[in-house]
Amino acid sequence: MHDARRDVSLNVVPQPDCWYSLPCVDLTDETMRQRKARVLAQMTRDGIDTLVVYADKEHGGNFEYLTGFIPRFEEALLVLQRSGEAALVLGNENLKLAPHARLENRVFHAPWFSLPNQPMTPGKTLADLLREAGIDRGKTLGLAGWKLFTGCGEAAQGMFDLPSFMVDAIREAAGGGAVLRNATGIFISPDGGARTVNNANELAHYEYGANLASTAILTALNAVAPGKTEKQIGALLAADGQPNNVVMIAATGDRFANARLYPGDKRIQRGDTFSLTTSYKGGLSSRAAYVVENAGELAANVSDYLEVVAIPYFRAVVSWLEHLRPGVTGGDMYQLIERVLPKAQYHWHLNPGHLVADEEWLCSPIFPGSDIPLASGMLLQIDIIPSRSGYAGASIEDTVALADAALRAELAAGYPALWARVQARRDYIARHIGITLPEEVLPFSNTVGYLRPWLLDPTRALVCQSAGS
Repeated sequence: MHDARRDVSLNVVPQPDCWYSLPCVDLTDETMRQRKARVLAQMTRDGIDTLVVYADKEHGGNFEYLTGFIPRFEEALLVLQRSGEAALVLGNENLKLAPHARLENRVFHAPWFSLPNQPMTPGKTLADLLREAGIDRGKTLGLAGWKLFTGCGEAAQGMFDLPSFMVDAIREAAGGGAVLRNATGIFISPDGGARTVNNANELAHYEYGANLASTAILTALNAVAPGKTEKQIGALLAADGQPNNVVMIAATGDRFANARLYPGDKRIQRGDTFSLTTSYKGGLSSRAAYVVENAGELAANVSDYLEVVAIPYFRAVVSWLEHLRPGVTGGDMYQLIERVLPKAQYHWHLNPGHLVADEEWLCSPIFPGSDIPLASGMLLQIDIIPSRSGYAGASIEDTVALADAALRAELAAGYPALWARVQARRDYIARHIGITLPEEVLPFSNTVGYLRPWLLDPTRALVCQSAGS
């Protein structure tokens, strides 16, 4: 069912439905209480007396998980005691956010965290300030940045991705008898980190972003045409005034000319390769294909693109989706993709799938030999990236959630509009793409499984069926 028996063809199919102008779903006070309780339980389990959580604009997810905000422009620290007492250490322009934080806190002003040349006359050292914020001598302190330093063995416990001036001040405040450990895993370890599993409210909160990204991607795909610029297409990837959590991509032809990462003035030409990516909290969508109407418009050296790249990749995505369910281990998922799309031949090198949250890439339980079981409440991104020399890539990256019967019932009862969208997506995927999703797999993106290899033909996509059906 997952590979050899699948017959794939390019058929005329309707495009998936999209939902516009959806309301955001806020995180409830009960969800925020549960989040704090999970983190405190992890601290107790790991023997952490005080947890120091770092944040800046790019790496604020762990901080935001508890506070509800990121420190715009600046850096920040959250000092959380095992007792539950919390202190926010903030720069000049984020002090005003402390009263709005989603957890009770004491606030401390750290002007060193502010922008260059802003007033920095504190009258005390950062170490003194951190002592006032709750960093006591002789304790076991956990420092949470945003990296797990996997593969570094025991050395990872002593590796910190906080700025050195902060780590130095923490060491000074804590004194020689203190123990400092990397505690990022409390939040994002794929094996039980607090942020890796979501309740119904959190899933509804994140589905908004997955819908937003996939709607924008389909809108942009339908606008691709020779003569248009990357900027014209890229403008369609911005949506609802929401911040992207990755650099958006609208790139035609060779990417990265002059080290450029952003959509530019390059005009689309027939026969170009084309890449599109946009992402918001809760979901990324990405596509890569050719700007042609049919295979006859491809250059001779890539005329077999469908057979060499697109169809094998599509089969791998189908296998991934149909095999996915709670209880399957990350190692099983990795081996599945290695079997149906061998790395030696297709040159993918990252994890074939990872978890999503406020960040586009939270962490991944999917790696060689992983015995970490996938769990209900996880939010996953399809992320298999084939590479064949001389050919365009193929990409249908989208977001799905895992939900057992109890969580599905909670979603259906508490968020009926979301549940109707999920059921409509599942019906489209089964009816028109031929993919049979396990009942625990909930498509949060509108475009899950939708691969259009010829961007100038909006009527056709790859579909699959079991041999003999």
